[in-house]
Amino acid sequence: MQTVGRIAALTREAEHADTELLDRVFFALSDPVRRVILERLGDEALLVSELAAPFDISLQAVSRHIQVLVRAGLVRQERTGRISRCSLVAGPIFTAAVWMNRYSKYWQEQFDMLAAALALTKPQRAASRRQRRKHPSRRPD
Repeated sequence: MQTVGRIAALTREAEHADTELLDRVFFALSDPVRRVILERLGDEALLVSELAAPFDISLQAVSRHIQVLVRAGLVRQERTGRISRCSLVAGPIFTAAVWMNRYSKYWQEQFDMLAAALALTKPQRAASRRQRRKHPSRRPD
């Protein structure tokens, strides 16, 4: 019986950890500057100064955004003296995608309803086109 209790406790801890991770990931992704930073890191590791270049904000502000991404586990930052290089860590994005995928059945239902509605309107539009061909509207001369 103790084993079942320990398994339940571990499961609750894992769910709590997943919830905290998702909170940090979604918070990090909620800002457009941070999303652009992640996009730029998708191809290669970059220096903080390189990440800051396209933005019209201070280097310190970009560093704060990077720290949010680091806390979310989305970016790994390696320092060599005063030089800081950042790289993407995709694992937490995958975790968020798996969580969101749980709700894909609702999106799919909406797409299925849209497809059904479009299928109903298609025969009506085809009949309307045939009707117009048989009786073209008269233009005044």
